[in-house]
Amino acid sequence: MLKLFLFLSEILDKPVIDVNGIVVGRLHDVPMKISEEEIYPRSKGLIVYRGFLKRTYAYIRIEDVKEIDETIKLKIEGEKVAFLRSSSPHEFTLRHDILDQQVVDTENRKVVRVNDVHLLRVDHHLYLAHVDVGMRAIVRRLEWTAAVDLFVKAIAPQSPYLTQEEFIPWKNTQVFSADRQKNMLRLDVARQKLAQIPPTDLADIMQDLDIFGKLALFKSLDVNLQRTVFADLATQEKQDLIDHIDDKEAANLIANIPADEATDLLLTLSQDTIMRLLRHMETKQSKKLRKLLGFAKDSAGGLMTTEYLSLNRNATVGDALQLVKNNVNYPGNLHHIYIVDDFHRLVAMTSIRRYIHLPPETPIMDTCFPLKLFVHTTDGIEKIALLLEKYKFTSIPVLSDDDILQGAVTTDDVMELLISIAWSKYKEKLA
Repeated sequence: MLKLFLFLSEILDKPVIDVNGIVVGRLHDVPMKISEEEIYPRSKGLIVYRGFLKRTYAYIRIEDVKEIDETIKLKIEGEKVAFLRSSSPHEFTLRHDILDQQVVDTENRKVVRVNDVHLLRVDHHLYLAHVDVGMRAIVRRLEWTAAVDLFVKAIAPQSPYLTQEEFIPWKNTQVFSADRQKNMLRLDVARQKLAQIPPTDLADIMQDLDIFGKLALFKSLDVNLQRTVFADLATQEKQDLIDHIDDKEAANLIANIPADEATDLLLTLSQDTIMRLLRHMETKQSKKLRKLLGFAKDSAGGLMTTEYLSLNRNATVGDALQLVKNNVNYPGNLHHIYIVDDFHRLVAMTSIRRYIHLPPETPIMDTCFPLKLFVHTTDGIEKIALLLEKYKFTSIPVLSDDDILQGAVTTDDVMELLISIAWSKYKEKLA
């Protein structure tokens, strides 16, 4: 009786026999068919090879296959199988596109490697049921199962290795081909699954993928999710993506992260790349970043973000609350609002804790901190850090020499630079 399930490793390279019992070749790969009606892809034919040094390949329709097991039996004569020097391309195949490739387990949110493919047999069709990411799969492919099982039973009879399979259902996977920048899942299903994963987790997943996987995963996301995930990536990951997407796409992504982060990222790129990317940005955004790039990296001007919320001194608490509501997706700091005069000179600052419980008609100036705390664009990291620590603020406004509000530096910006400086000094001591 034929097994209901079998593994790809059990049938690869097995003999293919025609209707007369003559071996016509060996199984090389199994092309699969994806349709919107079926969750699990099914085989649409077989790719058979013969020869050793000079291999030739033939495609056999699934309708001409009688039985698939440790030997594959055909319904046709061997003379009807046409062998060619190379295999014709297919939508995707199990050996080439799934086996040994990277998989995003969308259920457990991690990247794993496919060690085998678990197939469901229905009549003469094979359905892709699971990908096997366990150690047993590797042992099976090496044909060491009997020996290893015997050894494990002798020394650890209760070992999970003997009973637990590490299968991931196909519907819970996102598979990427290592040498093709294409998505192996139906795009609508992929987007639905990936959209359920928090952007920070998606960013972590991307770190574990090779560059082809990174690109395939990133391009399968919608534009808004791309921007969010890009913002959560480490600088090196951002650089990798920028190197492999066109300048217009890269400029759009950089333009949608906080200006201080965008500046830090641009400073890691070559001058030629910076200028190309800036040319693709809107004039206002480009000018903002060009200005930030002109400041020393460890100065307030170099650390500040130009994304902040401000109100005129005549505003009310109701105006402040509405400003926050209108900017819930704002990349900058929502906790502090800076109060400015008609010339955009800093007058005072307030925080959401100081006005959220007050009547809407309350003048915003009545909620401001009694101390007007600020730094200038040329002030160094030491002064900024001391002020933030002394007054326990999470951000501090940055002014030009004529007291015009330019931006704000947050504690996160300061900590990131201080950690970088400390790490550099530590490495110097080790050297």
